Amino acid sequence: MEAAVDAGAERCSIARSLEVLGQKWSLLIVREATWGRTRFAEFRARLGVAPDVLTDRLGRLVDAGILERRPYREDGEREREEYVLTDAGRALLPVLAAMSAWGDEYRPSGFGPAALYADRDSGTPLRLAFVDADGVERDTAEVAVVRGPGARPLA
Repeated sequence: MEAAVDAGAERCSIARSLEVLGQKWSLLIVREATWGRTRFAEFRARLGVAPDVLTDRLGRLVDAGILERRPYREDGEREREEYVLTDAGRALLPVLAAMSAWGDEYRPSGFGPAALYADRDSGTPLRLAFVDADGVERDTAEVAVVRGPGARPLA
């Protein structure tokens, strides 16, 4: 049996993604989580975000399946929760890398890149690329955006 399609559902993948990630703090929280931060106080200290905004964004990221809450307890303290990236959260790493590369190229800080991406084992630098089915890297000038099966019909 085929799943029912919500006629009001947003067809655009980018728009659906922005419903969850379209606020500055959301992606910055994900960025911090990729650096290994998991605790409310760590996010707050690194980002300088208001506690109510941080609570809201963490909740939205949990609801979207990007972070999951896990209980932890330090010696003598009450149980608390930390926030850990899920598979969906880790899948955002190329998005962050693309934004980093774009920012380094077109909005440079003058200090150099704040993050570099490398192979975990060898340390070999990595970069994002479009690669065709034969493994050939393509320049962005060679890439066309074409309509997918979920695109709205042309009017």
